[in-house]
Amino acid sequence: MSEQVRPARGAPVTRPPLVSRPLALLFVSTFCATTSFHLLFSVVPMYAASGGAGDGENGVAAGLATGALMLSTVAAELVTPGLVLRYGPRRVLAVGLVLLGPPALALPASAGLPTVLTVSLVRGLGFAVMVVVTGALVASLVPAERRAEGLGVSGIVVGVPAVCALPLGVWLAGHVGYTCVFAAGAVAALAALPPLLALPGRPSGGEAREEVFGMLAGLRSPVLRRMGIVFAAAAMGAGIVVTFLPTAVGGVAAAALLVQAAAATLSRWWAGRVGDRHGSRRLLVPGLLAAGTGMAGLAATDSPALVVAAMALFGAGFGVMQNASLAVMYDQVPLSGYGTVSAVWNLAFDGGMGVGGTGFGLVAAQTGYPPAFLLTGVLMLLTLPLVVRRS
Repeated sequence: MSEQVRPARGAPVTRPPLVSRPLALLFVSTFCATTSFHLLFSVVPMYAASGGAGDGENGVAAGLATGALMLSTVAAELVTPGLVLRYGPRRVLAVGLVLLGPPALALPASAGLPTVLTVSLVRGLGFAVMVVVTGALVASLVPAERRAEGLGVSGIVVGVPAVCALPLGVWLAGHVGYTCVFAAGAVAALAALPPLLALPGRPSGGEAREEVFGMLAGLRSPVLRRMGIVFAAAAMGAGIVVTFLPTAVGGVAAAALLVQAAAATLSRWWAGRVGDRHGSRRLLVPGLLAAGTGMAGLAATDSPALVVAAMALFGAGFGVMQNASLAVMYDQVPLSGYGTVSAVWNLAFDGGMGVGGTGFGLVAAQTGYPPAFLLTGVLMLLTLPLVVRRS
């Protein structure tokens, strides 16, 4: 990693531009792809639960839909870095975008569980490619001295679709119909393809990155493992709320999801700015406390005001955890390991969401939603010892 040269005392500090043209186009592509993902994220489980693919009351079918999506995502994230090294990021990302959106067009033909699970598995492959490739490209295109700020901007780019598209998909499904949402998701993913033409054909130093600090080294790193487990616990809560909140709280779900996504986006940007000045590690404990407490607060499913407040608290904590955990992981590796950190972090993200979506449905089927939310919050807080332990 190249060393930063500190300016002489009293000399004006010049900083390189944060957003270059390739990075701006990458953000456009990422925005479209993330919009496609969030439009369908809560809608497909709703479709599975209400359209005959399973028991809508206990949510098993909804959980299986999210679990299938995240299962294939996690599997594909393990091999995506190798595919990028062999074929280049543009080609791999283009294939991923085709897998992410258009398969949803098959859903109106059948609400049966085999169709829903097959489409979810295929879309998971595309989502894995999208998050790993775009994450590695952002790390390589953002100036090293503005990395924390760049992560904050990237968080806004992926957070705004969550704020808008996630509740919008739920609303459209109820007022216009599922087919409209499925078509919109397909179009959004395809709209992400044209900006790829201006992206670099291969990441700078891509080959050296995997040789110096590849996936195996990342999985062996104690700090990366600990941060991965802690962030996976927070992501587990995110997978639960986007999958089960609509069926657990009814009409207030769209507003609660909007509040959660907005809080997560703003806190992720805030955590990036604060972490750049004071260190990201010290943000992990308050972030996890807020996320776990907010999740436990969802046990008050019969109170719309408490549900919205709990989602705001969870969203704020989850946003802090997203930025702080990723920044801490980047601090543990050289520049050659940024691609590996992107894959490991996304593995924790998607693995946690998948486990949350599948496991929560099975637990809620036995206990009901309020005890299951409370149990999830407690489980998240049990990872605190991993946060306070230092390298």
